[in-house]
Amino acid sequence: MGRRPGTCSMLCRVAAFFLKCNSQLADMRLSSLLALFRPALPLILGLSLGFSLSLLMVSWTQGDSDDSCGDGLGNGRLFLGIRESNRDSRVGVGDDDFQPRIVPYHKDPNKPHKKVLRTRYIHTELGIRERLLVGVLTSRATLNTLAVAVNRTVAHHFHRTFFFTGLRSPKVPHGMTVVAHGDDRPVWLMYETVRHLHQHYGSDYDWFLLAQDDTYMQADRLSELVGHLSAGQDLYMGRAEEFIGGEEKARYCHGGYGYLLSRSLLARLQPHLDTCRNDILSVRPDEWLGRCIIDYLGLSCVEVHQGMTYYYFELGKNADPEREDSAEFKNAFTVHPVSEPNLMYRLHKRFSQIELEWTYLQIQQLQMQINNLSDLTPEGKAGVTWPIGINPPFKPKVRFEVINWEYFTEEHIYTCVDSSPKCEIKGADRTDVNAVLEIAVERLNKLYQPQLRFRKRRLLNGYRRFDPTRGMEYMLDLALEAYTQKGHSQVIAKRVNLLRPLSAVEIIPMPYVTEATRVQVILPVTAQEQDYVSNFLDVYVMNTLDTHDNVLLTFLFIYDPFDAQRVSQTDVFAGIKAMIGEVEKRYGDVKIPWISVKTEVPSQVKLMDIISKKHPVDTLFFLASVWTEVNSEFLNRCRMNAISNWQVFFPIHFQEYSPAVMYRDQQPSAASSSFASESLRDGHFDRHIFDEACFYNADYMTARTKMAADILDNEELLESMDVYDIFVRYSGLHVFRAVEPALIQKYVRRMCNPRFSEDIYHRCVLSNLEGLGSRSHLAMALFEQEQANST
Repeated sequence: MGRRPGTCSMLCRVAAFFLKCNSQLADMRLSSLLALFRPALPLILGLSLGFSLSLLMVSWTQGDSDDSCGDGLGNGRLFLGIRESNRDSRVGVGDDDFQPRIVPYHKDPNKPHKKVLRTRYIHTELGIRERLLVGVLTSRATLNTLAVAVNRTVAHHFHRTFFFTGLRSPKVPHGMTVVAHGDDRPVWLMYETVRHLHQHYGSDYDWFLLAQDDTYMQADRLSELVGHLSAGQDLYMGRAEEFIGGEEKARYCHGGYGYLLSRSLLARLQPHLDTCRNDILSVRPDEWLGRCIIDYLGLSCVEVHQGMTYYYFELGKNADPEREDSAEFKNAFTVHPVSEPNLMYRLHKRFSQIELEWTYLQIQQLQMQINNLSDLTPEGKAGVTWPIGINPPFKPKVRFEVINWEYFTEEHIYTCVDSSPKCEIKGADRTDVNAVLEIAVERLNKLYQPQLRFRKRRLLNGYRRFDPTRGMEYMLDLALEAYTQKGHSQVIAKRVNLLRPLSAVEIIPMPYVTEATRVQVILPVTAQEQDYVSNFLDVYVMNTLDTHDNVLLTFLFIYDPFDAQRVSQTDVFAGIKAMIGEVEKRYGDVKIPWISVKTEVPSQVKLMDIISKKHPVDTLFFLASVWTEVNSEFLNRCRMNAISNWQVFFPIHFQEYSPAVMYRDQQPSAASSSFASESLRDGHFDRHIFDEACFYNADYMTARTKMAADILDNEELLESMDVYDIFVRYSGLHVFRAVEPALIQKYVRRMCNPRFSEDIYHRCVLSNLEGLGSRSHLAMALFEQEQANST
């Protein structure tokens, strides 16, 4: 539908007003807006000194200019302050490109129907590409110095970073992807690099950034730049430089400051690379590439495109980054030349400070805009929540949704994991409380100095609660000693409110896993535990064999030396072996192997060493116990949470309480024993037992190899550690520990072997003690016992 110039309804005017007020905010991505608050103050402090006060609250101000929106977001930022002329020139241009077009679908009845193969990832099927790939041109001499500095400062901010060199150094730095082309000639290195990028990654990325290893790159700004450029056009962008002689208008991009190549340009350039290599003579690789692009594609290097400018800064000799304060330096995407690694780190520190200052300024400006625009909302000024820009507190609809406050002091907390009324505050909780107190006093001093200066005497009362919509809220009653400028002091009590806001939620990329993976269940059995094997086998057959789940079971019979000597006359595991034979007869295609081991101390590590050697490296193990009830729901979570070369899974099973304590004079109802949800009310998650584990054989073998050197010095180390300790100390993988409602165990009193390490033995004893019953049931049992004794 066309538009007539000069006509606009009241609705159009209202829409135009809000577009004007929020033009900069509309240009920002949601992730960019949320990222403004991530590096901000770790705690946002508010004071209740007889009235509500927020340190981040700004009074409403309105300037004398015609712009009623208080446009200050563009100050100090790179892409928010686009010129009005550029913005106006783009309005209404190219409207035909957005006209909808219907593409009819015609199915040819003469062609057979083909089965559609779905891709593994959504972005593959939709054709979504990553935005930016970075290639750093280095050399054998600077690979372990300047290239390492580039990798440590900015590489982790980009999706992929490659280091291209002619000859590989004898020792490649850890954590860097190095591609060696085998020739140190600069032009040859450039030719091979461009060809390699197009051949291997030409269809996976929209933009390619090439730079030298003596170039400092501001990663966030470069990523923001390509996010504002259209990827569907040929673009050669960087610092435009004249060719030798300077007789022509064409320019090439200087390699020292980096340059951007679009995917489409790379695709068009690929057929001409061989010709350019043979026909164009140049000493500088950036000149050679620029000449090739100009001659065969007709494109010259540009510094400004679509209103975006490629900013750069030339660093002088003996320059000090701390003293550089010019606008050209602060706005730069790249800095060149960087002569040594130490200078690279100093530049990174300086630019991090600049970004932090800009972020603080943007937070203040955003809060000012929110405060100014609040008058236009139905609630007015009263609708502005504290702190400005943070979600309002959660409002419960029913009493069961009320978030409880936890009371704490500097020494104790009164909400404990084990339901104790009082426990010592330590670990992360103590660090958190100390940080809160320190920042509270610091902000009070910043607010009232030089008139008053405060020093903390002690914490009178502390309250905290976690609001899932906001973050961790604190309310502190502080005893403070206030000093005046004349040296007078007085102890006063003040209440302060603080908030540790939630930062932007990030999705951690994880490797691909599937629920079709075969699980190898390993069941160690001792002579004292064989009475529980019958129930384990019944549950295993019902939940895996009857359902044809992709699971294999292997028994590990642990003989002590005495039973091992009499195995030919009397086998203590003969009954279990007979049960296994019955299962194999019932299911003809099922084989349940067993392995016999003789040892006095059945250490988990010793047993896994035997199992690991008998299975392929890609085997997914589930290390179970005889009290484990295997089911398909847990096995699927085992497959999803155990990731090869990435993560191991140690579930926390649900342990039922002792029936003798829970049902002293009554039997549990049939309903509660038949439903898992009901049984979860009569037990607890046993945090002290690490018997169950899901991990890949290759990960265990890698961690076990790293442990070999320590075993030479201490042979008893195998008996003092379990598999959990092996992965925590030697693997470097993610050790995922979480409650698992699908893994339920009946009550059992474990046999704690005193020959294990003190830590393992202590955990076993605690598991037995806490597994007796809940505190209320234990208290009732003691009360009834005392009543019986008194009568």
